[in-house]
Amino acid sequence: MSTPRMRTLIERGKYFESPRYYDGKLWIADTLTSKVLRTTLNQTSELVCKINGVPSGIGFSPRGELIIVSMFRQKLYRCLGDGKATGYVDLADIAAGTLDDMIIDTQGRAYVGDLGFDLLQPNATSSGTEGRLLLVTPDGKARVVAQGLGFPNGIAISGDGRTLIVAESRCDRLAEFSIASDGSLSLVRRFGQVGEPDGICLDREGAVWVASFKEDAFVRIARDGGELARIETPRRRAVACVLGGPDGRTLFCVTAETTHERLLQGRSSSRVDVVSVEVPGDGLP
Repeated sequence: MSTPRMRTLIERGKYFESPRYYDGKLWIADTLTSKVLRTTLNQTSELVCKINGVPSGIGFSPRGELIIVSMFRQKLYRCLGDGKATGYVDLADIAAGTLDDMIIDTQGRAYVGDLGFDLLQPNATSSGTEGRLLLVTPDGKARVVAQGLGFPNGIAISGDGRTLIVAESRCDRLAEFSIASDGSLSLVRRFGQVGEPDGICLDREGAVWVASFKEDAFVRIARDGGELARIETPRRRAVACVLGGPDGRTLFCVTAETTHERLLQGRSSSRVDVVSVEVPGDGLP
């Protein structure tokens, strides 16, 4: 299988995460510099916001407010457009560990990944499947809506708002949940077999594009678990992806030259490439 031609959109980042296509631009967190950036398809980039801490998941409220996860501070910050971040919700009382990715649905409810252990001390505190998903409502209230996850990472919600899928990085699989009217989650099934799935996004055929950190590839997985397509990124870790662009068929691919050990030391080089695919995106991100 030939690899589609990719074009570099952003380079010289430290460690990009959580790409989001919103308002005609790509928004992305550079975790090791504490910054959120945005860029156009013609490579015009700008700094949006900088937080106190390590940004991970980002999302947008129904009013267009940028919300940012601060991983180790266990907080959500809000950036209102002046480049300054202010506190939004403190999750320290409910979080069991380091926070990771986040999706905000069309009602303004945020689903936040909680690893369940301190990522800076994984060998001392992790049992492997203590990960959880937290639901934060627009009024700032939070509760646990899923448990028993193996390092919950990338999160996506279907276009009809009824399904949530999360990557379980330590279990090399995806978990599908149904979403109730109050935001609660019920496990439907686990599917797919992909090496250390990280960021994910959905397309209109119900397939999941998965960044496989361990396999250096972006893999398109059907809901029955079958592999539909693969984009290789040799010697570059596949970190996250999102579908966007004017017709929804541009796949933004985030990669990094690093390892887990080097990343904890702040040693990484990251970039974003783009490639055209046949099936447009669906839902969130």
